[in-house]
Amino acid sequence: MILPRIFAQDVNALMKRVRAKLDLVNDYKADGLLKTDVPFIKVPESKVSVFYKKPNKFRIKKEEGISIVPKGGITINLNSLFTGNEYTAIHGGATTIGGKQLIIVKLLPLNEENEVVLSTLYISDKEALIYKANTTTKNNGTYEMEMIYGRFANWGLPDKVLFIFNTKEYKLPKGVTFEYETEEKPELAARQKNQKGKVEITYRNYAINKGIEDNIFNVQE
Repeated sequence: MILPRIFAQDVNALMKRVRAKLDLVNDYKADGLLKTDVPFIKVPESKVSVFYKKPNKFRIKKEEGISIVPKGGITINLNSLFTGNEYTAIHGGATTIGGKQLIIVKLLPLNEENEVVLSTLYISDKEALIYKANTTTKNNGTYEMEMIYGRFANWGLPDKVLFIFNTKEYKLPKGVTFEYETEEKPELAARQKNQKGKVEITYRNYAINKGIEDNIFNVQE
């Protein structure tokens, strides 16, 4: 298979196309199904509502119980990667994932106070869609995000998102408690092992650009 060729000077043009597609969405409310796979913790499948509003407001609301998602909208919402255009894009070569030819682009934040240290994006040049993103942060380790597109690809919105994160590095939100798989909590050392946690959201529908009140994002941790 011949991998796509793209020169370093073309990376910024590619990023503009990706951002232009994402910029079509001012806000959305989506309904979906959340599945969580975290060692030692029982979290049943649940229906969720997902809310987004420009530039970077994001919330996942669960009908009941808890949701485990990496902190910081930057890892959950692709739009946040481009907020303020405060990054340098570097050409990182090309690869294939799932039979798709993808361009690798590394984003380096210009603001030293940014929580994100580096984001590596795997982008379809033909579709201007991000299929995979690896994000390294200062305080919450490294996350991986994979996207599957379908009905809402023209808006840059995925039908399914898979988050993969390191359970040792992930910091739980304040006040969150869990039901463990056994009656006794696992030893701290066991819980702190280098293990992978996974969160999958399958979207059933999106209501795009219908308007969302700001108070929906006022959530106390």
